[in-house]
Amino acid sequence: MPIYTAPTKDSQFILHEVLKVSESDIPGYAELDPEFTGAVLEEAGKIASNVLHPLNAVGDTEGCRLENGVVYTPTGFKEAFEQVKEGGWTGLDMPEQYGGQNMPYVIGTAVGEMFSASNQAFTMYQGLTHGAASAILAHGTDEQKDTYLPKMVSCEWTGTMNLTEPHCGTDLGLMRTKAEPQADGSYKITGQKIFISSGDHDMVDNIVHLVLAKIVGGPEGIKGVSLFIVPKFMVNEDGSLGARNAVSVGKIEEKMGIHGNSTCVMNYDGATGYLLGEEHKGMRAMFTMMNEARLGVGMQGLAQADAAYQNALEYAKDRLQGRDVTGAKNPDGPADPLIVHPDIRRNLMDQKSFTEGARAFILWGATMIDAAHRAGDKDADGLVSLLTPVIKGFLTDQGYDMTVQAQQVYGGHGYIEEWGMSQYTRDARIAMIYEGANGVQALDLVGRKLAQDGGKHVMAFFELVKSFCKDNAGQDEAYDKAFTEPLKAASKDLQAAGMYFMQNGMKNPNNALSGSYDFMHMFGHVCLGLMWAQMAKAARDALDGGASDTAFYETKIATGRYYMARRLPATALHLARIQTGADTVMALDAANF
Repeated sequence: MPIYTAPTKDSQFILHEVLKVSESDIPGYAELDPEFTGAVLEEAGKIASNVLHPLNAVGDTEGCRLENGVVYTPTGFKEAFEQVKEGGWTGLDMPEQYGGQNMPYVIGTAVGEMFSASNQAFTMYQGLTHGAASAILAHGTDEQKDTYLPKMVSCEWTGTMNLTEPHCGTDLGLMRTKAEPQADGSYKITGQKIFISSGDHDMVDNIVHLVLAKIVGGPEGIKGVSLFIVPKFMVNEDGSLGARNAVSVGKIEEKMGIHGNSTCVMNYDGATGYLLGEEHKGMRAMFTMMNEARLGVGMQGLAQADAAYQNALEYAKDRLQGRDVTGAKNPDGPADPLIVHPDIRRNLMDQKSFTEGARAFILWGATMIDAAHRAGDKDADGLVSLLTPVIKGFLTDQGYDMTVQAQQVYGGHGYIEEWGMSQYTRDARIAMIYEGANGVQALDLVGRKLAQDGGKHVMAFFELVKSFCKDNAGQDEAYDKAFTEPLKAASKDLQAAGMYFMQNGMKNPNNALSGSYDFMHMFGHVCLGLMWAQMAKAARDALDGGASDTAFYETKIATGRYYMARRLPATALHLARIQTGADTVMALDAANF
């Protein structure tokens, strides 16, 4: 059975030695001292390792089942959900007014990684609820907040987001689900939604669906889309549950992975719904959920990669195969462990340098969300908006690739179900698709986010990298050569790509869009390069300050050197592709493919 150990020490290093959260002026951050965050993460790690992880394979094997209109979750899920609820984990960063603990989002993100790595399918039940609650918090009336949020924050009720229909995924303007106004101010919602994660289950008494629909007589296309609260059971004025609403499960989708999550086809047959936010402004309200969800999905890419890496590392240390070409390392045994071989080392270093860099990137992104929400920092809001498609697209693409590499360490055993490695790959695969497929993330990045606010935010990112390199140059020749110089070169590649888009994209938009996927990956590499340069600096400072755990900090620097030397140069390849333009991409007629 696979293992999982929560990365508490690494998260603490990032929070306190790299991001220095307790020194920040973001409201609530002064309380995030190492002792406090350490206690939270240690407890979360115990839940992840002891409660959720043992159910990961159970959920994968059993899946969910629909019987007589009732969805049943896998064995043990209901009991585990009660433990998670009792610990207050579901409302970690939600307002105290509604029963939450009001901790910063960055702590919820660090905990969320542990829970997702140990059992992604299970963690999605509360994850979707958090997103739905955030949308109601941002756009709901006081009555709606008071009615739904206390139960959703505690996960006595869970939530969903209903976007996709059989004939439309990304192009939501094509949706057919309709909302008919009623005399009492409610609406009758009719239509079918598919791919609804956590759509129905047996772990709670009520499920609060957030459903996109078009009000009859409204504008055509995306401008006519509104968002509605549609509870599974109606809620009486005293907060008790009333009659069953006209919403039902058509079927549970048979999926490649995340079998423990009930992904449902949802049928709305004149169900009673309540407008959330303004008429025809549903996309604005939904994107409150989507931006948070996209950071969370990027975190899922990291989480599955880390869980897979931990197991591949253990296997590489234990499995005896062949001899080290420079001389036997296990002379008393029949062979040396896999980890002596250079190509296994390359494989593991790819994984290790990605997961640790991605963890820093995710937590940095979470601090920007905190700055935006808690301190009203518009610059932070703009920067995290720019980076959201990078976090989502790059980290899930790379995270999936790393689970495949972890399988590869096992050889044939990685392909056999009893070793459990294929689940990480299968579970990671969906993260590249849902909450906006990664190709759409790339289009959003290049087509919308680069030019947002006159290009202010991408210029701020370049200035951030430039300032870091300038401030840290000339102090340590070895550091400059290993970190600041490669980071500077990669950033120049990214700027050159942006310049190519400006010079060629106006004339022919396909010149920009054909390079958008490469640009997203190039941007991701530069972000991880920046994270590694910062982590290496923090590790060097700790060693210079006489830190006792020299192995941890020396390992951090060596891992960073690997990323900068072996992974970051990919920016040159991506730039070369981008600069070829659209001609080769668009050369064939559709009939000739």
